[in-house]
Amino acid sequence: PGWLLSPAGRPYLDSILQKNQRRVFGLLERPVLPPPLAAPTVTYKLFLSGKSGVGKTALVATLAGTPVPPGHHETLGIEATTVYWPAKLRASGRPVIFQLHFWD
Repeated sequence: PGWLLSPAGRPYLDSILQKNQRRVFGLLERPVLPPPLAAPTVTYKLFLSGKSGVGKTALVATLAGTPVPPGHHETLGIEATTVYWPAKLRASGRPVIFQLHFWD
């Protein structure tokens, strides 16, 4: 669980942070790692649906490191947010980077 804060995991964490806050990546951007630390990227698309006002948009904003909207307003249409998250697999011990596409 503490792999990201260990010396081995710190370069992966630094690739998604900017000034100690989660970096917001553009549509064509992705975390950059030195060639010896290159890790495969695993992509998931996560669709969030549910009743109005339960916190779907706030959850995605928190995970993406962006400010949570102060008041409630309904999301018009679909709002897509991409979040990168490095992890070390227990089975293989190899680091991977998860690319999570949240559709809210």
